[in-house]
Amino acid sequence: MPWIEIVGLFGAFLSSITFIPQVWLAWKTKSVGDLSLGMLLIVFTSVLVWLVYGFYLQLLPVIIANSIIFLLSLLLLYFKFTFPKK
Repeated sequence: MPWIEIVGLFGAFLSSITFIPQVWLAWKTKSVGDLSLGMLLIVFTSVLVWLVYGFYLQLLPVIIANSIIFLLSLLLLYFKFTFPKK
């Protein structure tokens, strides 16, 4: 595997884990009042665009990172609409 592919996969890993602490905290506290719905929708939309791009060009790091971020942002959106407002 070329070194640049390893760099790309490592970057994908780092990008993917950025939302994990937020998802964990939201799930633990059942609170997402401080999360901006606008920000979540922008992230969700941008990830969809990146996924189309990654699949079209068959870029594995882009597909991996954005698939994970897609799921995590979808989970945060679900929390945003289902957790009671405080």
